[in-house]
Amino acid sequence: MNEVSRAAALLRAGELVAFPTETVYGLGADASNPQAIAKIFAAKGRPADHPLIVHLPDASHLERWAVDIPEAARKLAAAFWPGPLTLILKRHPSVLDAVTGGQDTVGLRVPNHPLALQLLREFGGANSGANGGGLAAPSANRFGHVSPTTAAHVREELGGTVAMILDGGPCAVGIESTILDLSGGEPRILRPGMLDAEAIGAVLGCLPAFGGEQNAPRVSGSLDAHYAPSTPLQLVAAADLAATAAQALADGRRVAVLAPEAPVHIHQKMVWSAASADAAQFAHELYARLRELDALGCDLILVAAPPAAEAWRAVADRLRRAAAGSK
Repeated sequence: MNEVSRAAALLRAGELVAFPTETVYGLGADASNPQAIAKIFAAKGRPADHPLIVHLPDASHLERWAVDIPEAARKLAAAFWPGPLTLILKRHPSVLDAVTGGQDTVGLRVPNHPLALQLLREFGGANSGANGGGLAAPSANRFGHVSPTTAAHVREELGGTVAMILDGGPCAVGIESTILDLSGGEPRILRPGMLDAEAIGAVLGCLPAFGGEQNAPRVSGSLDAHYAPSTPLQLVAAADLAATAAQALADGRRVAVLAPEAPVHIHQKMVWSAASADAAQFAHELYARLRELDALGCDLILVAAPPAAEAWRAVADRLRRAAAGSK
């Protein structure tokens, strides 16, 4: 039995399997098995009302998980699946409350990673029931912590709580999928990702709105504090970075800096990590860099605030939440 077949068998038995996607590593469980879903929440320390995203083998499985599917969803699935886009749709009545956080909506996507797709197809082939083939798979880390982008990250954080970890190498995108709500009237991005509003708008014929209204569905990764290292993280304007680092060093603190350009003077108690000036490359490296800096045992991580440009929206979102979560 090969690795993927063994992973699919474990999932059918109600176990947890971590697997790679193009965004981050997911902590997978059979989305139609309540006992398996409960293991996800226990392993992550995840709040019970925080919904999960269900990963599908392909768009043909949509009707098993959603109802009243708008034409816009089918167009977007044809354009971007497999890929880093999660669609929020009205849930099928058979979908577990534990998956949706008790809401009347469900998040669905088809990941763009060969190992993930192979796993989903093998798992789905043996699950032909009403909700066959779907794997609930939040990021494979403790809730609120920095998401994993390598198998080693999963092992470091979850260890023996996972029955198996499929190693597919570093994740290509590096931050979580764009979440688009199509359950109401106006298409609305509830979590930005590297698939941007312009690309989505080109398919929809109109730009989606940003941010949740008061009655918008709760979605993964939308809390103010999230994606956080244990070391306090502070976002600093590039022009103020040198002065902020100097003040922290004067206060006797050890400082790690993530920035495209090195400060003029690198103190012996300061570690500088070069950040890419390209948004996609920065996103690809972000979580691995944060984990590396967090492991240094410094007193403070300073990150140069990204440019105020659409290409950087998703990166800025993750850094803002990481700063809030590490205080």
